[in-house]
Amino acid sequence: MTTLGARHAKACRDLDEAALGGLWTLQQWTHELSEAQRICLGLFDGPLFDGPPFDRPRLVALACGWMVVDELHITAVAVAPERRRCGFGRVLLEALLQRAAAGGARHATLEVSSCNAAALALYSNCGFETAGCRRNYYSDGRDALIQWRKLT
Repeated sequence: MTTLGARHAKACRDLDEAALGGLWTLQQWTHELSEAQRICLGLFDGPLFDGPPFDRPRLVALACGWMVVDELHITAVAVAPERRRCGFGRVLLEALLQRAAAGGARHATLEVSSCNAAALALYSNCGFETAGCRRNYYSDGRDALIQWRKLT
């Protein structure tokens, strides 16, 4: 697991595009990864798993959030499509929650598409509960479900 910084912005944007349809621009990723109150974690393929040229590991999963007083606002969880259902999302989400709790967070929140059954299952398995709905939250008109979890 790696703490992601601004130097990883392009890798994050590429994964975002592949896994989430490109929610953020390179500039937005650079900002996300540069802010001190942000926590961003990633998993990379090592050279043993990467195809040629073997010299550059590829980001295959990420989880990011920002601390606002005593709450963690999770901004992104993404796993490369060919690496899904391997537990990477859960590992990163739990690590993100642990880091936030260690930094003083008492709660965690996020928005997730009401149509994203896999993400809803992940969040439910990690103790999140639906607390509300944001109608037409996404640019394509999908609703977002607001998820909350108390951190110990």
